[in-house]
Amino acid sequence: MKSVKLIFVLAIASLIAFSGCDRPKPIKTIQNLKDGIIGETTASKKYEAFATKAREEGYDTIARLFDAASKAEAIHAANHKKVLDELGESMEDFTPEFEVFTTAENLQAAIMGESYEVSTMYPKFLDEAKTENVEKAVKSFTWAFDTEKKHNTFYTAALAAINSGSEKELPAGYAVCPTCGNTYDIAGVDAKCAFCQTDKEKFIIFN
Repeated sequence: MKSVKLIFVLAIASLIAFSGCDRPKPIKTIQNLKDGIIGETTASKKYEAFATKAREEGYDTIARLFDAASKAEAIHAANHKKVLDELGESMEDFTPEFEVFTTAENLQAAIMGESYEVSTMYPKFLDEAKTENVEKAVKSFTWAFDTEKKHNTFYTAALAAINSGSEKELPAGYAVCPTCGNTYDIAGVDAKCAFCQTDKEKFIIFN
């Protein structure tokens, strides 16, 4: 009787192992995670440099926006990498490449970058992650996608303020959720992050 039970247990274990090995590798999502890490890391470094330039030109409120966005992008990159690691994949070394111009030009470049991510990059990443059934990638991509839409709005307002000379009307500071990167005007922070429900007491403040 014991031998029959042992055979049954071994058969079930073999079936589970076979099913796990038979699951197709999420090739597209793995590549998208890598591309996302490169894009978000580059954006983080670029916005850090843009913040320095904004301060040099006397745009302190816009510098704080770039500081907050830089942190948010770094959080997105870290979230993507965590999913990649859990899939058993490694990230190749790379060097972020970007250029720094005037603050107005930097804002325009930021708007173009965020617009591409919102209209093209993340919708594609999300569709492919859903098709390949990688739920954690869907979550990480969704957090980034929703945050980039907010960044685009902030950047558009900042550029309009420069063009009209009304920078003083921009937010005095920003708050960033440490879990998902969601970015808030500091004057309108939710009690819990609207994207991931992290308590506002944990938010990173830039003011």
